Amino acid sequence: MDSVASSPFISTSSLLPRRPSSSRRLLRINSAVIEERSPITNPTQNNDIPPTKPKKLHTRTNNHTAISSPPKHRPQTSLATTLFSTFEEVINTFIDPPTRPSVDPKHVLSDNFAPVLDELPPTDCEIIHGSLPPSLNGAYIRNGPNPQFLPRGPYHLFDGDGMLHAIRIRDGKATLCSRYVKTYKYNVEKQTGTPVIPNVFSGFNGVPASMARGALTAFRVLAGQFNPINGIGLANTSLAFFCNRLFALGESDLPYAVRLTESGDIVTIGRHDFDGKLVMSMTAHPKTDPETGETFAFRYGPVPPFLTFFRFDSTGRKQKDVPVFSMTSPSFLHDFAITKRHAIFSEIQIKMRMDSMLGGGSPVGADNGKTPRLGVIPRYAGDESEMKWFEVPGFNIIHAVNAWDEDDGNAVVLIAPNIMSIEHTLERMELVHALVEKVKIDLVTGIVTRHPISARNLDFAVINPAFVGRRSRFVYAAIGDPMPKISGVVKLDVSKGDRDDCTVARRMYGEGCYGGEPFFVARDPGDPEAEEDDGYVVTYVHDEVAGESRFIVMDAKSPELEIVAAVRLPRRVPYGFHGLFVKESDLSKL
Repeated sequence: MDSVASSPFISTSSLLPRRPSSSRRLLRINSAVIEERSPITNPTQNNDIPPTKPKKLHTRTNNHTAISSPPKHRPQTSLATTLFSTFEEVINTFIDPPTRPSVDPKHVLSDNFAPVLDELPPTDCEIIHGSLPPSLNGAYIRNGPNPQFLPRGPYHLFDGDGMLHAIRIRDGKATLCSRYVKTYKYNVEKQTGTPVIPNVFSGFNGVPASMARGALTAFRVLAGQFNPINGIGLANTSLAFFCNRLFALGESDLPYAVRLTESGDIVTIGRHDFDGKLVMSMTAHPKTDPETGETFAFRYGPVPPFLTFFRFDSTGRKQKDVPVFSMTSPSFLHDFAITKRHAIFSEIQIKMRMDSMLGGGSPVGADNGKTPRLGVIPRYAGDESEMKWFEVPGFNIIHAVNAWDEDDGNAVVLIAPNIMSIEHTLERMELVHALVEKVKIDLVTGIVTRHPISARNLDFAVINPAFVGRRSRFVYAAIGDPMPKISGVVKLDVSKGDRDDCTVARRMYGEGCYGGEPFFVARDPGDPEAEEDDGYVVTYVHDEVAGESRFIVMDAKSPELEIVAAVRLPRRVPYGFHGLFVKESDLSKL
Protein backbone atom coordinates (compact mmCIF):
# COMPACT_ATOMS: atom_id res chain seq x y z
CA MET A 1 0.00 0.00 0.00
CA ASP A 2 2.88 2.38 0.81
CA SER A 3 4.36 1.89 -2.64
CA VAL A 4 1.02 2.74 -4.18
CA ALA A 5 0.55 5.85 -2.10
CA SER A 6 4.00 7.21 -2.94
CA SER A 7 3.96 6.47 -6.66
CA PRO A 8 4.10 9.44 -9.04
CA PHE A 9 0.73 9.03 -10.74
CA ILE A 10 0.98 10.57 -14.16
CA SER A 11 -1.98 12.71 -15.10
CA THR A 12 -3.66 11.83 -18.35
CA SER A 13 -3.62 15.50 -19.21
CA SER A 14 0.17 15.61 -19.01
CA LEU A 15 0.37 12.91 -21.65
CA LEU A 16 -2.10 14.47 -24.03
CA PRO A 17 -1.08 17.68 -25.83
CA ARG A 18 -3.89 20.03 -26.76
CA ARG A 19 -4.80 20.66 -30.33
CA PRO A 20 -5.76 24.10 -31.64
CA SER A 21 -9.12 24.24 -33.31
CA SER A 22 -8.92 25.02 -37.01
CA SER A 23 -12.54 26.08 -37.38
CA ARG A 24 -14.69 27.73 -34.76
CA ARG A 25 -18.00 29.47 -34.51
CA LEU A 26 -19.75 30.85 -31.48
CA LEU A 27 -23.25 29.69 -30.70
CA ARG A 28 -25.16 31.99 -28.35
CA ILE A 29 -27.94 30.64 -26.20
CA ASN A 30 -29.42 33.08 -23.70
CA SER A 31 -26.41 34.34 -21.73
CA ALA A 32 -24.09 31.47 -22.62
CA VAL A 33 -21.30 31.42 -25.15
CA ILE A 34 -20.71 27.86 -26.29
CA GLU A 35 -17.96 26.94 -28.70
CA GLU A 36 -18.75 24.37 -31.33
CA ARG A 37 -15.83 22.63 -33.04
CA SER A 38 -15.89 20.88 -36.37
CA PRO A 39 -15.16 17.15 -36.11
CA ILE A 40 -11.61 16.01 -36.91
CA THR A 41 -11.91 14.18 -40.19
CA ASN A 42 -8.24 13.75 -41.11
CA PRO A 43 -6.35 13.09 -37.86
CA THR A 44 -2.58 12.83 -37.73
CA GLN A 45 -0.27 10.91 -35.43
CA ASN A 46 1.75 14.00 -34.44
CA ASN A 47 2.11 14.09 -30.65
CA ASP A 48 4.00 17.40 -30.66
CA ILE A 49 0.97 19.64 -31.06
CA PRO A 50 1.58 23.04 -29.46
CA PRO A 51 -0.66 23.87 -26.49
CA THR A 52 -3.60 26.14 -27.08
CA LYS A 53 -5.42 28.61 -24.94
CA PRO A 54 -7.96 26.67 -22.85
CA LYS A 55 -11.41 26.66 -24.35
CA LYS A 56 -14.44 27.29 -22.16
CA LEU A 57 -17.65 25.40 -22.61
CA HIS A 58 -19.67 27.91 -20.61
CA THR A 59 -19.56 31.40 -19.25
CA ARG A 60 -21.21 32.36 -16.01
CA THR A 61 -23.89 34.99 -15.71
CA ASN A 62 -25.62 36.00 -12.49
CA ASN A 63 -23.71 33.28 -10.63
CA HIS A 64 -25.33 30.52 -12.67
CA THR A 65 -23.89 28.30 -15.37
CA ALA A 66 -25.85 28.65 -18.58
CA ILE A 67 -26.51 25.45 -20.46
CA SER A 68 -26.79 24.33 -24.03
CA SER A 69 -29.33 22.16 -25.74
CA PRO A 70 -29.47 20.33 -29.06
CA PRO A 71 -30.88 22.35 -31.95
CA LYS A 72 -34.65 22.46 -31.81
CA HIS A 73 -36.58 20.39 -34.27
CA ARG A 74 -39.16 22.62 -35.98
CA PRO A 75 -41.97 20.57 -37.52
CA GLN A 76 -45.37 21.91 -38.46
CA THR A 77 -46.84 22.85 -35.08
CA SER A 78 -50.47 21.84 -34.56
CA LEU A 79 -52.97 23.88 -32.59
CA ALA A 80 -53.04 21.20 -29.87
CA THR A 81 -49.25 21.30 -29.55
CA THR A 82 -49.31 25.08 -29.24
CA LEU A 83 -52.02 24.99 -26.57
CA PHE A 84 -50.31 22.26 -24.58
CA SER A 85 -46.95 24.03 -24.78
CA THR A 86 -48.56 27.24 -23.55
CA PHE A 87 -50.12 25.39 -20.61
CA GLU A 88 -46.71 23.85 -19.84
CA GLU A 89 -45.16 27.32 -19.76
CA VAL A 90 -47.87 28.49 -17.36
CA ILE A 91 -47.02 25.58 -15.04
CA ASN A 92 -43.29 26.31 -15.25
CA THR A 93 -43.72 30.03 -14.67
CA PHE A 94 -46.59 30.38 -12.22
CA ILE A 95 -47.33 27.02 -10.55
CA ASP A 96 -44.00 25.29 -9.98
CA PRO A 97 -42.54 25.94 -6.51
CA PRO A 98 -38.96 27.26 -6.25
CA THR A 99 -36.68 24.82 -8.01
CA ARG A 100 -34.50 22.66 -5.79
CA PRO A 101 -30.80 22.56 -6.78
CA SER A 102 -31.10 18.85 -7.61
CA VAL A 103 -33.63 19.64 -10.37
CA ASP A 104 -32.43 23.10 -11.40
CA PRO A 105 -31.14 22.84 -14.99
CA LYS A 106 -28.65 25.65 -14.38
CA HIS A 107 -26.93 23.45 -11.80
CA VAL A 108 -27.62 19.97 -13.14
CA LEU A 109 -26.46 20.66 -16.71
CA SER A 110 -23.32 22.64 -15.91
CA ASP A 111 -19.82 21.93 -17.22
CA ASN A 112 -19.52 18.58 -18.99
CA PHE A 113 -22.94 17.46 -17.78
CA ALA A 114 -24.37 19.76 -20.47
CA PRO A 115 -25.75 17.94 -23.52
CA VAL A 116 -23.88 17.87 -26.80
CA LEU A 117 -25.53 19.87 -29.55
CA ASP A 118 -26.32 17.06 -31.94
CA GLU A 119 -25.48 13.53 -32.96
CA LEU A 120 -22.04 12.67 -34.32
CA PRO A 121 -21.70 10.28 -37.27
CA PRO A 122 -18.68 7.93 -37.29
CA THR A 123 -15.65 10.25 -37.15
CA ASP A 124 -11.96 9.41 -37.13
CA CYS A 125 -10.11 9.84 -33.84
CA GLU A 126 -6.49 10.74 -33.18
CA ILE A 127 -4.25 8.41 -31.19
CA ILE A 128 -1.97 10.72 -29.21
CA HIS A 129 -0.23 8.30 -26.88
CA GLY A 130 0.86 4.70 -27.32
CA SER A 131 -1.11 2.31 -29.49
CA LEU A 132 -4.42 0.49 -29.20
CA PRO A 133 -3.85 -3.21 -28.40
CA PRO A 134 -5.41 -5.90 -30.62
CA SER A 135 -7.51 -7.04 -27.64
CA LEU A 136 -9.61 -3.90 -28.12
CA ASN A 137 -10.76 -4.75 -31.64
CA GLY A 138 -14.47 -4.16 -31.19
CA ALA A 139 -16.30 -1.26 -29.57
CA TYR A 140 -16.50 0.44 -26.20
CA ILE A 141 -19.98 1.94 -25.82
CA ARG A 142 -21.19 4.12 -22.98
CA ASN A 143 -24.73 5.22 -22.23
CA GLY A 144 -25.85 8.43 -20.56
CA PRO A 145 -28.45 11.22 -20.45
CA ASN A 146 -28.47 13.89 -23.16
CA PRO A 147 -31.77 15.85 -23.18
CA GLN A 148 -33.09 16.40 -26.68
CA PHE A 149 -34.55 19.77 -25.67
CA LEU A 150 -33.48 22.49 -23.28
CA PRO A 151 -35.46 21.85 -20.08
CA ARG A 152 -38.07 24.56 -19.50
CA GLY A 153 -38.87 23.37 -16.00
CA PRO A 154 -37.34 21.10 -13.36
CA TYR A 155 -34.77 18.61 -14.64
CA HIS A 156 -32.93 15.81 -12.82
CA LEU A 157 -29.66 14.29 -14.02
CA PHE A 158 -31.41 10.93 -14.48
CA ASP A 159 -34.07 12.38 -16.82
CA GLY A 160 -32.13 12.95 -20.07
CA ASP A 161 -32.74 11.06 -23.31
CA GLY A 162 -30.36 8.16 -23.76
CA MET A 163 -27.34 8.80 -25.98
CA LEU A 164 -24.74 6.17 -26.84
CA HIS A 165 -21.11 7.13 -27.37
CA ALA A 166 -19.30 4.31 -29.20
CA ILE A 167 -15.62 4.18 -30.05
CA ARG A 168 -15.12 1.52 -32.71
CA ILE A 169 -11.60 0.09 -32.76
CA ARG A 170 -10.12 -1.94 -35.58
CA ASP A 171 -6.47 -2.63 -36.44
CA GLY A 172 -5.19 0.10 -34.15
CA LYS A 173 -7.51 2.82 -35.51
CA ALA A 174 -10.57 4.33 -33.86
CA THR A 175 -13.76 6.15 -34.82
CA LEU A 176 -16.28 7.80 -32.50
CA CYS A 177 -20.03 7.87 -33.03
CA SER A 178 -22.67 9.47 -30.78
CA ARG A 179 -26.34 8.70 -31.42
CA TYR A 180 -29.57 8.98 -29.49
CA VAL A 181 -31.37 5.77 -28.67
CA LYS A 182 -34.47 6.24 -30.83
CA THR A 183 -36.99 5.44 -28.12
CA TYR A 184 -40.70 5.97 -28.51
CA LYS A 185 -40.38 9.04 -26.27
CA TYR A 186 -37.53 10.44 -28.35
CA ASN A 187 -39.39 9.96 -31.63
CA VAL A 188 -42.67 11.46 -30.36
CA GLU A 189 -40.92 14.55 -29.03
CA LYS A 190 -38.77 14.86 -32.15
CA GLN A 191 -41.91 14.92 -34.29
CA THR A 192 -43.73 17.29 -31.95
CA GLY A 193 -40.77 19.59 -31.53
CA THR A 194 -41.27 19.90 -27.77
CA PRO A 195 -41.11 17.79 -24.59
CA VAL A 196 -44.34 15.81 -24.28
CA ILE A 197 -43.83 12.93 -21.85
CA PRO A 198 -43.20 13.96 -18.21
CA ASN A 199 -39.93 13.03 -16.54
CA VAL A 200 -40.00 10.55 -13.66
CA PHE A 201 -37.51 12.25 -11.34
CA SER A 202 -38.50 15.88 -11.93
CA GLY A 203 -41.80 16.01 -13.81
CA PHE A 204 -43.90 16.31 -10.66
CA ASN A 205 -42.89 19.14 -8.37
CA GLY A 206 -45.37 19.86 -5.57
CA VAL A 207 -49.11 19.17 -5.33
CA PRO A 208 -50.42 22.03 -7.54
CA ALA A 209 -47.77 21.48 -10.23
CA SER A 210 -48.21 17.70 -10.06
CA MET A 211 -51.97 17.98 -10.52
CA ALA A 212 -51.52 20.43 -13.38
CA ARG A 213 -48.93 18.26 -15.15
CA GLY A 214 -51.04 15.17 -14.56
CA ALA A 215 -54.01 16.85 -16.22
CA LEU A 216 -51.84 18.10 -19.08
CA THR A 217 -50.45 14.60 -19.62
CA ALA A 218 -53.98 13.15 -19.71
CA PHE A 219 -55.07 15.73 -22.29
CA ARG A 220 -52.03 14.91 -24.43
CA VAL A 221 -52.90 11.22 -24.35
CA LEU A 222 -56.55 11.93 -25.21
CA ALA A 223 -55.44 14.21 -28.05
CA GLY A 224 -53.29 11.41 -29.45
CA GLN A 225 -49.92 13.09 -28.90
CA PHE A 226 -48.57 9.89 -27.39
CA ASN A 227 -49.69 6.46 -26.19
CA PRO A 228 -48.14 5.33 -22.88
CA ILE A 229 -48.65 1.70 -23.89
CA ASN A 230 -45.71 2.18 -26.26
CA GLY A 231 -43.40 3.00 -23.35
CA ILE A 232 -42.13 6.21 -21.83
CA GLY A 233 -38.58 5.09 -21.02
CA LEU A 234 -35.34 6.90 -21.82
CA ALA A 235 -32.96 3.94 -22.34
CA ASN A 236 -30.25 6.13 -20.82
CA THR A 237 -28.66 3.98 -18.11
CA SER A 238 -26.59 1.08 -19.40
CA LEU A 239 -26.02 -1.51 -22.10
CA ALA A 240 -26.05 -5.29 -22.08
CA PHE A 241 -25.05 -7.92 -24.62
CA PHE A 242 -26.84 -11.24 -24.30
CA CYS A 243 -28.56 -13.74 -26.58
CA ASN A 244 -26.48 -12.29 -29.45
CA ARG A 245 -28.24 -8.95 -29.09
CA LEU A 246 -27.07 -5.58 -27.84
CA PHE A 247 -29.52 -3.63 -25.68
CA ALA A 248 -29.71 -0.06 -24.41
CA LEU A 249 -31.41 -0.17 -21.03
CA GLY A 250 -33.38 2.01 -18.64
CA GLU A 251 -35.33 0.47 -15.78
CA SER A 252 -38.60 2.26 -16.57
CA ASP A 253 -39.18 0.48 -19.90
CA LEU A 254 -38.40 -2.53 -22.04
CA PRO A 255 -34.90 -2.88 -23.52
CA TYR A 256 -34.14 -1.23 -26.85
CA ALA A 257 -32.16 -3.35 -29.29
CA VAL A 258 -29.35 -1.51 -31.07
CA ARG A 259 -26.51 -2.48 -33.38
CA LEU A 260 -23.26 -1.10 -34.75
CA THR A 261 -22.61 -1.02 -38.48
CA GLU A 262 -19.30 -1.84 -40.16
CA SER A 263 -18.49 1.87 -40.23
CA GLY A 264 -19.14 2.23 -36.49
CA ASP A 265 -22.54 3.91 -36.78
CA ILE A 266 -25.20 3.19 -34.15
CA VAL A 267 -28.65 2.05 -35.29
CA THR A 268 -31.68 1.60 -33.03
CA ILE A 269 -33.58 -1.53 -34.02
CA GLY A 270 -36.47 -0.99 -31.63
CA ARG A 271 -38.19 -1.87 -28.38
CA HIS A 272 -37.74 -5.58 -27.64
CA ASP A 273 -40.34 -7.67 -25.79
CA PHE A 274 -38.83 -11.17 -26.24
CA ASP A 275 -41.69 -12.57 -28.31
CA GLY A 276 -44.29 -10.82 -26.18
CA LYS A 277 -43.16 -12.42 -22.91
CA LEU A 278 -41.66 -9.26 -21.41
CA VAL A 279 -44.59 -6.90 -21.03
CA MET A 280 -43.25 -4.60 -18.34
CA SER A 281 -39.96 -2.94 -17.50
CA MET A 282 -36.74 -4.66 -16.43
CA THR A 283 -33.57 -3.70 -14.61
CA ALA A 284 -30.77 -1.83 -16.34
CA HIS A 285 -28.33 -4.28 -14.68
CA PRO A 286 -29.09 -7.83 -15.87
CA LYS A 287 -26.46 -10.46 -15.03
CA THR A 288 -25.21 -12.96 -17.60
CA ASP A 289 -23.53 -16.16 -16.45
CA PRO A 290 -20.46 -16.39 -18.72
CA GLU A 291 -20.43 -20.20 -18.46
CA THR A 292 -24.09 -21.05 -19.10
CA GLY A 293 -25.07 -18.04 -21.23
CA GLU A 294 -28.20 -17.50 -19.12
CA THR A 295 -29.21 -13.96 -18.19
CA PHE A 296 -30.96 -13.07 -14.93
CA ALA A 297 -33.01 -9.93 -14.40
CA PHE A 298 -35.81 -8.35 -12.37
CA ARG A 299 -38.19 -5.44 -12.24
CA TYR A 300 -39.44 -3.39 -9.33
CA GLY A 301 -42.32 -0.99 -8.88
CA PRO A 302 -44.43 1.12 -6.51
CA VAL A 303 -47.19 -1.50 -6.01
CA PRO A 304 -47.02 -5.17 -4.92
CA PRO A 305 -45.26 -7.27 -5.89
CA PHE A 306 -42.51 -4.71 -5.39
CA LEU A 307 -40.00 -7.19 -6.85
CA THR A 308 -40.33 -9.71 -9.69
CA PHE A 309 -37.42 -12.01 -10.60
CA PHE A 310 -36.98 -13.74 -13.97
CA ARG A 311 -34.38 -15.09 -16.36
CA PHE A 312 -33.63 -15.74 -20.02
CA ASP A 313 -32.16 -19.02 -21.18
CA SER A 314 -29.07 -19.12 -23.37
CA THR A 315 -31.18 -18.81 -26.54
CA GLY A 316 -32.93 -15.67 -25.30
CA ARG A 317 -36.26 -17.22 -24.33
CA LYS A 318 -37.75 -15.53 -21.29
CA GLN A 319 -38.78 -17.87 -18.47
CA LYS A 320 -41.69 -17.35 -16.10
CA ASP A 321 -41.87 -14.51 -13.59
CA VAL A 322 -41.23 -15.15 -9.91
CA PRO A 323 -43.10 -12.44 -7.95
CA VAL A 324 -41.61 -11.72 -4.53
CA PHE A 325 -44.35 -10.53 -2.16
CA SER A 326 -42.08 -10.84 0.89
CA MET A 327 -40.43 -7.56 -0.08
CA THR A 328 -42.51 -5.34 2.16
CA SER A 329 -41.91 -1.86 0.77
CA PRO A 330 -41.16 -0.26 -2.62
CA SER A 331 -37.40 -0.02 -2.21
CA PHE A 332 -35.24 1.72 -4.78
CA LEU A 333 -33.84 -1.49 -6.29
CA HIS A 334 -31.37 -0.57 -9.01
CA ASP A 335 -29.04 -3.58 -9.05
CA PHE A 336 -28.57 -7.11 -7.72
CA ALA A 337 -26.05 -9.97 -7.82
CA ILE A 338 -25.97 -13.64 -8.76
CA THR A 339 -23.90 -16.63 -7.73
CA LYS A 340 -23.85 -20.07 -9.30
CA ARG A 341 -26.75 -21.06 -7.07
CA HIS A 342 -28.47 -17.89 -5.88
CA ALA A 343 -29.67 -14.39 -6.66
CA ILE A 344 -29.20 -11.65 -4.05
CA PHE A 345 -31.51 -8.64 -3.71
CA SER A 346 -31.38 -5.66 -1.38
CA GLU A 347 -34.27 -3.99 0.43
CA ILE A 348 -32.71 -0.71 1.50
CA GLN A 349 -33.73 2.42 3.37
CA ILE A 350 -34.11 4.31 0.10
CA LYS A 351 -37.66 3.84 -1.12
CA MET A 352 -40.13 5.29 -3.57
CA ARG A 353 -42.17 8.01 -1.86
CA MET A 354 -45.20 9.35 -3.68
CA ASP A 355 -45.99 11.65 -0.76
CA SER A 356 -42.58 13.30 -1.04
CA MET A 357 -42.88 13.70 -4.80
CA LEU A 358 -46.33 15.29 -4.59
CA GLY A 359 -45.05 17.60 -1.88
CA GLY A 360 -42.34 18.93 -4.14
CA GLY A 361 -39.57 16.57 -3.04
CA SER A 362 -37.74 13.67 -4.65
CA PRO A 363 -39.73 10.63 -5.85
CA VAL A 364 -37.41 8.52 -3.70
CA GLY A 365 -36.28 9.26 -0.17
CA ALA A 366 -34.82 7.81 3.00
CA ASP A 367 -36.80 5.79 5.53
CA ASN A 368 -34.58 5.99 8.59
CA GLY A 369 -36.89 3.76 10.60
CA LYS A 370 -36.38 0.80 8.28
CA THR A 371 -33.67 -1.85 8.73
CA PRO A 372 -32.03 -2.85 5.43
CA ARG A 373 -32.29 -6.50 4.40
CA LEU A 374 -30.64 -8.80 1.89
CA GLY A 375 -32.80 -11.44 0.23
CA VAL A 376 -31.28 -14.66 -1.12
CA ILE A 377 -33.27 -16.90 -3.46
CA PRO A 378 -32.21 -19.93 -5.55
CA ARG A 379 -31.64 -18.61 -9.03
CA TYR A 380 -33.81 -21.35 -10.55
CA ALA A 381 -36.62 -20.92 -8.01
CA GLY A 382 -40.12 -21.53 -9.33
CA ASP A 383 -41.66 -19.30 -6.67
CA GLU A 384 -40.60 -17.21 -3.69
CA SER A 385 -41.05 -19.95 -1.08
CA GLU A 386 -37.28 -20.41 -0.76
CA MET A 387 -36.50 -16.69 -0.45
CA LYS A 388 -34.61 -15.95 2.79
CA TRP A 389 -34.24 -12.43 4.19
CA PHE A 390 -31.39 -11.29 6.45
CA GLU A 391 -31.24 -7.98 8.30
CA VAL A 392 -28.05 -6.01 7.64
CA PRO A 393 -28.32 -2.74 9.59
CA GLY A 394 -26.92 0.31 7.83
CA PHE A 395 -26.19 -1.56 4.58
CA ASN A 396 -27.67 0.45 1.71
CA ILE A 397 -26.46 -0.39 -1.78
CA ILE A 398 -27.35 1.02 -5.18
CA HIS A 399 -24.84 -1.03 -7.16
CA ALA A 400 -23.52 -4.56 -6.65
CA VAL A 401 -20.03 -5.57 -7.78
CA ASN A 402 -20.05 -9.38 -7.59
CA ALA A 403 -21.11 -12.34 -5.46
CA TRP A 404 -20.22 -16.01 -5.07
CA ASP A 405 -21.04 -19.13 -3.07
CA GLU A 406 -18.91 -20.45 -0.22
CA ASP A 407 -19.03 -23.38 2.23
CA ASP A 408 -20.55 -25.81 -0.27
CA GLY A 409 -23.37 -23.43 -1.08
CA ASN A 410 -24.31 -22.80 2.55
CA ALA A 411 -23.02 -19.22 2.43
CA VAL A 412 -22.89 -16.35 -0.04
CA VAL A 413 -20.41 -13.47 -0.28
CA LEU A 414 -21.41 -10.09 -1.72
CA ILE A 415 -19.11 -7.21 -2.73
CA ALA A 416 -20.86 -3.84 -3.00
CA PRO A 417 -20.45 -0.12 -2.22
CA ASN A 418 -22.43 0.84 0.90
CA ILE A 419 -23.90 4.36 0.83
CA MET A 420 -23.17 6.04 4.15
CA SER A 421 -25.41 9.09 3.63
CA ILE A 422 -28.64 7.82 2.13
CA GLU A 423 -30.55 11.05 2.74
CA HIS A 424 -28.46 12.72 0.04
CA THR A 425 -28.68 9.98 -2.60
CA LEU A 426 -30.67 11.90 -5.21
CA GLU A 427 -30.90 15.39 -3.75
CA ARG A 428 -27.26 16.17 -2.85
CA MET A 429 -25.12 13.66 -4.71
CA GLU A 430 -21.96 15.63 -3.91
CA LEU A 431 -22.48 14.68 -0.24
CA VAL A 432 -22.84 10.95 -0.92
CA HIS A 433 -19.99 8.75 0.35
CA ALA A 434 -19.88 5.04 -0.43
CA LEU A 435 -17.54 2.44 1.12
CA VAL A 436 -16.99 -0.88 -0.65
CA GLU A 437 -17.79 -3.74 1.73
CA LYS A 438 -17.50 -7.52 1.73
CA VAL A 439 -20.58 -9.16 3.25
CA LYS A 440 -20.85 -12.87 4.04
CA ILE A 441 -24.19 -14.48 4.87
CA ASP A 442 -24.36 -17.92 6.48
CA LEU A 443 -27.57 -19.29 4.98
CA VAL A 444 -27.86 -21.93 7.71
CA THR A 445 -27.24 -19.91 10.89
CA GLY A 446 -28.32 -16.52 9.54
CA ILE A 447 -25.11 -14.90 10.79
CA VAL A 448 -24.00 -11.91 8.70
CA THR A 449 -20.39 -10.66 8.80
CA ARG A 450 -19.17 -7.45 7.17
CA HIS A 451 -15.73 -6.04 6.41
CA PRO A 452 -14.83 -2.75 4.70
CA ILE A 453 -12.52 -3.10 1.71
CA SER A 454 -11.58 0.56 1.26
CA ALA A 455 -12.30 3.81 3.10
CA ARG A 456 -12.20 5.83 -0.12
CA ASN A 457 -15.40 7.16 -1.72
CA LEU A 458 -15.95 4.58 -4.47
CA ASP A 459 -18.76 3.50 -6.79
CA PHE A 460 -19.31 2.36 -10.41
CA ALA A 461 -17.16 -0.68 -9.65
CA VAL A 462 -16.59 -3.55 -12.09
CA ILE A 463 -14.76 -6.87 -12.34
CA ASN A 464 -13.48 -9.08 -15.13
CA PRO A 465 -16.84 -10.10 -16.71
CA ALA A 466 -15.66 -13.71 -16.97
CA PHE A 467 -15.92 -13.95 -13.16
CA VAL A 468 -19.56 -12.90 -12.76
CA GLY A 469 -21.16 -15.13 -10.13
CA ARG A 470 -17.96 -16.83 -8.97
CA ARG A 471 -15.14 -15.94 -6.63
CA SER A 472 -13.20 -12.97 -7.97
CA ARG A 473 -10.16 -11.18 -6.61
CA PHE A 474 -9.92 -7.79 -8.30
CA VAL A 475 -12.30 -4.83 -8.40
CA TYR A 476 -11.88 -1.63 -10.45
CA ALA A 477 -13.83 1.27 -8.96
CA ALA A 478 -14.39 4.95 -9.76
CA ILE A 479 -13.22 7.57 -7.24
CA GLY A 480 -15.87 10.16 -6.34
CA ASP A 481 -14.41 13.64 -6.00
CA PRO A 482 -17.19 14.23 -5.05
CA MET A 483 -19.85 12.25 -6.87
CA PRO A 484 -21.12 12.47 -9.51
CA LYS A 485 -17.69 13.64 -10.73
CA ILE A 486 -15.04 10.92 -10.95
CA SER A 487 -11.39 11.91 -10.53
CA GLY A 488 -9.70 8.54 -10.95
CA VAL A 489 -9.86 4.77 -10.65
CA VAL A 490 -8.55 2.29 -8.07
CA LYS A 491 -7.83 -1.41 -8.22
CA LEU A 492 -8.83 -3.41 -5.15
CA ASP A 493 -7.65 -6.90 -4.17
CA VAL A 494 -10.46 -8.31 -2.03
CA SER A 495 -8.36 -11.35 -1.09
CA LYS A 496 -5.94 -9.26 0.99
CA GLY A 497 -7.79 -9.86 4.24
CA ASP A 498 -10.66 -8.59 6.30
CA ARG A 499 -8.90 -5.75 8.11
CA ASP A 500 -6.65 -4.24 5.44
CA ASP A 501 -7.31 -1.52 2.91
CA CYS A 502 -7.38 -3.57 -0.26
CA THR A 503 -6.17 -0.83 -2.63
CA VAL A 504 -3.29 -2.13 -4.76
CA ALA A 505 -3.23 0.42 -7.60
CA ARG A 506 -4.74 3.72 -8.57
CA ARG A 507 -4.74 6.28 -11.36
CA MET A 508 -5.76 9.91 -10.91
CA TYR A 509 -6.81 11.69 -14.09
CA GLY A 510 -5.22 15.04 -13.26
CA GLU A 511 -6.37 18.50 -12.29
CA GLY A 512 -9.62 19.48 -13.99
CA CYS A 513 -9.96 16.01 -15.58
CA TYR A 514 -12.85 13.70 -14.75
CA GLY A 515 -13.87 10.33 -16.10
CA GLY A 516 -16.60 7.76 -15.92
CA GLU A 517 -17.20 4.17 -14.96
CA PRO A 518 -14.16 1.98 -15.72
CA PHE A 519 -14.58 -1.21 -17.71
CA PHE A 520 -12.28 -4.25 -17.77
CA VAL A 521 -11.35 -5.88 -21.09
CA ALA A 522 -9.42 -9.17 -20.97
CA ARG A 523 -6.21 -9.36 -22.99
CA ASP A 524 -7.14 -12.84 -24.22
CA PRO A 525 -10.72 -13.72 -23.28
CA GLY A 526 -10.39 -17.13 -24.90
CA ASP A 527 -7.54 -18.26 -22.63
CA PRO A 528 -8.93 -20.23 -19.65
CA GLU A 529 -5.50 -20.08 -17.96
CA ALA A 530 -5.20 -16.28 -18.13
CA GLU A 531 -4.79 -14.43 -14.85
CA GLU A 532 -7.88 -12.56 -13.67
CA ASP A 533 -6.29 -9.10 -14.04
CA ASP A 534 -4.53 -9.77 -17.35
CA GLY A 535 -6.16 -7.09 -19.45
CA TYR A 536 -7.01 -3.42 -19.74
CA VAL A 537 -9.18 -0.87 -17.97
CA VAL A 538 -10.85 1.62 -20.33
CA THR A 539 -12.95 4.74 -19.86
CA TYR A 540 -13.71 8.20 -21.22
CA VAL A 541 -12.00 11.18 -19.54
CA HIS A 542 -12.87 14.85 -20.05
CA ASP A 543 -10.48 17.77 -19.54
CA GLU A 544 -12.68 20.62 -18.31
CA VAL A 545 -9.90 23.18 -18.82
CA ALA A 546 -9.13 22.29 -22.42
CA GLY A 547 -12.73 21.36 -23.18
CA GLU A 548 -11.82 18.07 -24.85
CA SER A 549 -12.44 14.39 -24.20
CA ARG A 550 -10.24 11.32 -24.50
CA PHE A 551 -10.54 7.57 -24.47
CA ILE A 552 -7.83 6.06 -22.29
CA VAL A 553 -6.57 2.49 -21.99
CA MET A 554 -4.82 1.42 -18.78
CA ASP A 555 -2.79 -1.73 -18.09
CA ALA A 556 -4.82 -3.52 -15.40
CA LYS A 557 -1.79 -5.41 -14.05
CA SER A 558 0.36 -2.31 -13.66
CA PRO A 559 0.81 -1.04 -10.06
CA GLU A 560 0.02 2.44 -11.36
CA LEU A 561 -2.62 1.43 -13.92
CA GLU A 562 -0.23 2.72 -16.55
CA ILE A 563 -1.79 4.38 -19.57
CA VAL A 564 -0.82 2.37 -22.64
CA ALA A 565 -2.98 4.27 -25.14
CA ALA A 566 -4.85 7.57 -25.27
CA VAL A 567 -7.18 8.74 -28.03
CA ARG A 568 -8.26 12.34 -28.51
CA LEU A 569 -11.94 12.34 -29.42
CA PRO A 570 -13.26 14.61 -32.19
CA ARG A 571 -15.61 16.30 -29.73
CA ARG A 572 -16.45 16.11 -26.05
CA VAL A 573 -18.32 13.18 -24.54
CA PRO A 574 -20.57 14.33 -21.65
CA TYR A 575 -20.40 12.54 -18.32
CA GLY A 576 -22.74 9.58 -18.23
CA PHE A 577 -23.57 6.29 -16.58
CA HIS A 578 -22.67 2.71 -17.55
CA GLY A 579 -20.97 1.14 -20.55
CA LEU A 580 -19.46 -2.06 -21.88
CA PHE A 581 -16.99 -3.41 -24.41
CA VAL A 582 -18.25 -5.64 -27.22
CA LYS A 583 -15.59 -7.66 -29.03
CA GLU A 584 -15.45 -7.77 -32.81
CA SER A 585 -16.74 -11.34 -33.07
CA ASP A 586 -19.86 -10.37 -31.11
CA LEU A 587 -20.43 -7.21 -33.15
CA SER A 588 -20.58 -9.39 -36.25
CA LYS A 589 -23.56 -11.24 -34.75
CA LEU A 590 -25.72 -8.12 -34.50
